[in-house]
Amino acid sequence: MNIGLFTDTYAPQVSGVVTSIQTLRQQLTARGHRVYIFTSTDPNVPKDVLEPDVYRFPSFPFIGFKDRRLSYRGGIQAIQLAKKLQLDIVHTQTEFSLGLIGKLVARQLKIPAVHTFHTNYEDYLHYVANGKIIRPASVAVIARSFMIGMTGVIAPSKQTYDTLTKYKVSAPIEIIPTGVNVKHAESEDTSSQLRQKLGLSSDTPVVLSLGRIAFEKNIDTALSIFAEVLIKVPDAIFLIVGGGPAMAALKDHVRSLEISNNVIFTGEVDHDEVYGYYKLADVFLSASISETQGLTFIEAMTANTPVVAIRSPYLETVVIDDNIGALADDSYELLEPVVNYLMAKQAHRIIGQPSIREKVLYDIDAVTFGQRVLDCYSEALVVYHEEEDMEEATSNDLEYAKSFLTRTSFHKEGK
Repeated sequence: MNIGLFTDTYAPQVSGVVTSIQTLRQQLTARGHRVYIFTSTDPNVPKDVLEPDVYRFPSFPFIGFKDRRLSYRGGIQAIQLAKKLQLDIVHTQTEFSLGLIGKLVARQLKIPAVHTFHTNYEDYLHYVANGKIIRPASVAVIARSFMIGMTGVIAPSKQTYDTLTKYKVSAPIEIIPTGVNVKHAESEDTSSQLRQKLGLSSDTPVVLSLGRIAFEKNIDTALSIFAEVLIKVPDAIFLIVGGGPAMAALKDHVRSLEISNNVIFTGEVDHDEVYGYYKLADVFLSASISETQGLTFIEAMTANTPVVAIRSPYLETVVIDDNIGALADDSYELLEPVVNYLMAKQAHRIIGQPSIREKVLYDIDAVTFGQRVLDCYSEALVVYHEEEDMEEATSNDLEYAKSFLTRTSFHKEGK
């Protein structure tokens, strides 16, 4: 099968969406399918770099979110390319520029289009003129309008499924959690080397936050909780791995809490080192309430690092035993489990039932994820039939594009 993945976000950008797409590509390729990436240009990718089966279209950065890109042309080129590649199915990963191009390609080639709804945009509206241009009510209209004509929609979690149902999306929706690699080679565990590099002893208690350093992640709240943790575990270190727009504000917050000696900011790290950071941690802490799934949570689980996080419909399906982690109804309830896991690690005491963790790991395995998406494609190919009014469909897409392009300002650059 020849599969086209259409996304505004791709490597070298770092995000959960990129990780999901790369995981899917690896799994589909391993099963003998050919996967082509249709994405935006990126200033961090030199023009002379060869990227097999990756096709980039001219783009500019989104205002307020300038490490994310939007393409401004390429529809005709994409159609011609898709015909040459003989695509069998289109899988869009964005509701914006490349998503619209993907819909156009599917319509012109008369092949099914499947869409994954990755992001709850209501949590990100502050990036666009502090939420004064696009309102929460507009998100439902945008999402519903984009998914008109889709053969199927993938929701990464029950929480996302409920959101799409609330938005009254008409296309069939299937819940398929994004998978991660649950089987790691010993060579991937670089935790000892990283501890040495960071100046940490083998028994230094470590609390970890890993991911994009963004305001909606509520890392400032996690830091405030950690300040209380230090009362019980005074030698603990909070390791914050990643980069992003909230970095300066967080460093100011650390100084105001007077915990600078117990907090380490690493900045962005090489992806090959990520598993090592999970392994060196004694607990993974998150105060975020914006996650529809949160790949960092399940990546931590594969490293046998307990997760302490705010309760969500998705996390309730995976954090089902104390061996996996603990969920809190509010940030104040995060303190006690963090302290408990740190003290248990120091006492070499096992919390919960490891056998239950193993069952959960099967469900979040990348292999399981790949097979479920492939089954979704197979069903889409069976049920797809050409009955869409082309003129009406084109009109709907134009109206959809206007719904955000006319309300949103963009920063143009010479790329």
